[in-house]
Amino acid sequence: MSRTTDITRRSWLAHTASAAVWSGMPWATVANEAQPVKPKYVAAVITAYERGLHADVLIGKILEGWEQKGGPGPALKLSSMYVEQFTDRDMARAMAEKYGVPIFKTIEQAVTVGGNNIPVDGVISIGEHGTYPYNSKGQHLYPRRRFFEAITDTFRKYDKVVPVFNDKHLGPAWSDAKWMYDRAKQMNVPFMAGSSMTVGYRKPEIEVPLNCEIESAVGIGYSGLDIYGSHALEFFQCHVERRRNAERGVQWVQCLQGKAMWKVLNDGVIRQDVFDAALAQVPHNAGDVRQSSNSTLFLFQYADGLLGAVFMLPGYARGTSVALKLNGKNEIMGTRFDERTEPRHPHFAWLLKGIERMMHTGHPTYPVERTLLTSGILDRALTSLDQHQQKLMTPELKIQYRPVDYPHAPRPDLTSHPNQ
Repeated sequence: MSRTTDITRRSWLAHTASAAVWSGMPWATVANEAQPVKPKYVAAVITAYERGLHADVLIGKILEGWEQKGGPGPALKLSSMYVEQFTDRDMARAMAEKYGVPIFKTIEQAVTVGGNNIPVDGVISIGEHGTYPYNSKGQHLYPRRRFFEAITDTFRKYDKVVPVFNDKHLGPAWSDAKWMYDRAKQMNVPFMAGSSMTVGYRKPEIEVPLNCEIESAVGIGYSGLDIYGSHALEFFQCHVERRRNAERGVQWVQCLQGKAMWKVLNDGVIRQDVFDAALAQVPHNAGDVRQSSNSTLFLFQYADGLLGAVFMLPGYARGTSVALKLNGKNEIMGTRFDERTEPRHPHFAWLLKGIERMMHTGHPTYPVERTLLTSGILDRALTSLDQHQQKLMTPELKIQYRPVDYPHAPRPDLTSHPNQ
């Protein structure tokens, strides 16, 4: 299990009060009155750096503050960068020159900042965006394993380990995801991964108590199966992991399309009312959802018997949501990921807060196993689709972890009331 710490919202706010944040966030008053904390230094390993890409809205907040206009930011300093692809819209060179951050030609040089030791306190690896191939299953083959291998090879060479954050899901191929996880465990690397889906804004707010009993759960996603399937699964998982006796992994995975995917609703395998509640949370087209093209169902069963169902509805739905029916409750709870673009994609600020906390404590803020599990579900689902929608038994996904009560971005009704 990851070495994570259960924290309440109050204790988390007390910890993060050391770094000022923009005035719209509810801990701003506390943060502005707190004593400054010495920043931790990080190296960034990046595929591509353009405006609006993940490198921009993560690394840009370290360089230019939460709003990326020169104001307060995290208690982190950027020491170095490795950038693999320089596009015609590249920002890396200009930002490096503006802030005096060296760009190195190898990952080892970035981690060592061109020296013969490791002076940084952590590494942020952003293997997302850029020009990379796809495999036959539609997985975009970003170099996340290669990046992590080079980073950890450097740790071995210089006999020092520091925390590493991997942007988005692991792999993306399962063999690479498991390799990354195993190497981190073998080398005792504090390791986090994932996207902003688990810590971003939600609308409406729902309370899923720890150790609750979930009778039924349905997720909705959209866009590409690989790129946004990972988002939909993460959003789903961060809600269902709060049930009693979670998490012990997944027994089987199946990917369904066409009549087969709607048969699970017709036959009552998945509750129609829970599906309807999840769909109602996101903007979607008029008309019968069953007539929409390119729809796909990720269907999987957890070790405790709960059936997971994430419906990917590209061209019909325009958002990511989840609906849950708890044991003993009549109402069905539903919420969606509330994606905001201003100021400068603020959900990434909440992701960066989790990264910042790991860099300062030396321990993962929340378990990397959650990302490992969702990475495995996605890979097995795409494999099932590639193998004519076969159900795949997944003993490799017997992944155990204990969820932590880590908070997400504030409720919309609190954003203008920093003292609440």
